[in-house]
Amino acid sequence: MGLLLLTGCAVVSPSAAVAESGTVIELPQPQSGGTVAVEEALRARRSNRTFSPEPLSLAEVSQLLWAAQGIKAGVFRTAPSAGALYPLEVYVAAGNVDGLPAGVYHYDPATHTMREILQGDVRKSLSRAAHGQKWAGGGMITLVIAAVYERTTKKYGERGIRYVHMEAGHAAQNVYLQAHALGLGTVLVGAFRDSRVKKVLQLPDEQQPLAIMPVGKPPG
Repeated sequence: MGLLLLTGCAVVSPSAAVAESGTVIELPQPQSGGTVAVEEALRARRSNRTFSPEPLSLAEVSQLLWAAQGIKAGVFRTAPSAGALYPLEVYVAAGNVDGLPAGVYHYDPATHTMREILQGDVRKSLSRAAHGQKWAGGGMITLVIAAVYERTTKKYGERGIRYVHMEAGHAAQNVYLQAHALGLGTVLVGAFRDSRVKKVLQLPDEQQPLAIMPVGKPPG
């Protein structure tokens, strides 16, 4: 059965600035049907560390975000969550998306929108925060999955930390499969300095970065 799975010093870049307006970006509605079988996506999924400079579309960004943490029915999301407590937060460091200014955006699953957090391209700063791994900021966008541990640990105690990490893995795999279904590539980056990523994205104190995922079209 066919299924399209749509779903140095790391400081804020000199070209980045706090977005005063907090502009909200309405995202295209995610698609839930297509031609790529889940078995094909599982078989063909790869980690891509090089990307074409071709820009992404806002529809592709929308689909990736929905795959990571979108609402699929009622309040339930595309990635399973212990106790349906949903500790994850997803950010987009956009650098080359048609019709979208470079900047940092926070995804709101409830409204399927993005709110602008910072203006300017911070992808190189994310690469530096990831111990100089160029591919960490080499995609046309870089997704950052962060977590508020307390949302889960308040119910499950210390065991909740494990549940949060499991959930981040679910969300990351969703992005991998969705990227393949869209003809895109990604890689999960886990080696980075937490404090520097937090500074680059200006994350709230309670949010901890867990994964960096650059996304773009494979070269060639």
